[in-house]
Amino acid sequence: MESPTSTALAEPLTVGDYNLTEKLGGGTTSTVWKAEHRTTSQVVALKQVRLSKLTRRLKTSLDCELNFLSSVNHPNIVRLLDVFHTEDCVFLVLEFCAGGTLSSYIQLHGRVQEQIAREFMQQLGAGLKVLNSHHVVHRDLKPENVLLSSPQSDAVLKIADFGLSRMMLPNDHIEIVCGSPLYMAPEVLQFQEYDDKVDMWSIGVILFELLHGYPPFCGRTNVQVTILSILAENRLSFDEFYRHEFLRVRGPSGQGYS
Repeated sequence: MESPTSTALAEPLTVGDYNLTEKLGGGTTSTVWKAEHRTTSQVVALKQVRLSKLTRRLKTSLDCELNFLSSVNHPNIVRLLDVFHTEDCVFLVLEFCAGGTLSSYIQLHGRVQEQIAREFMQQLGAGLKVLNSHHVVHRDLKPENVLLSSPQSDAVLKIADFGLSRMMLPNDHIEIVCGSPLYMAPEVLQFQEYDDKVDMWSIGVILFELLHGYPPFCGRTNVQVTILSILAENRLSFDEFYRHEFLRVRGPSGQGYS
């Protein structure tokens, strides 16, 4: 999906049980709306997917998105509340994240302190662990697809927009090029076979962007270099990433603990 651009509607539109009040973002195949339930007044994000715009591969990704989100309930994965259909669209009712995107956060705050970056990466790592345990590769991890639960400093990060995701069993490889070029692993850009470590590359780019305020093409610290290694076999494994000292929780005294 393209970068979100919020646009308030002059008059609310009605779809199913929801009044659409604001366009949060959109692309060729889908649009995300801020919406309110007509009876309960619950505020949600409504992702409208146009079935006529989907290729066979994108339909497979939509099935993966629906199957994955309907099977998980984790604080660092955006929550799927409901699904309904019209004649030519599928609507995903998702939790609304009032803090907007991580991209907007970086644009507003610039580079963040290392401790904040660590906390954000701990949360992204927790979400990524859920994907990995379900054998799902996201393939489009970027700040625009990471949401903040609120504008407050204690906001919870949530991985969102699984529109390019797919199942990938151990030792599987894919050749299809997809994602956002700035966050694509080199093997994807070079039309080579790739595995689930493409998500690790994207996480490394996000870490660099948090620490520097702009995206990289080279790393400057050991953790960035190993995550961003051009050769996938030299990149951190998921287990190594989760155990890395940088992600260890820090206590009030600054001491790390698992």
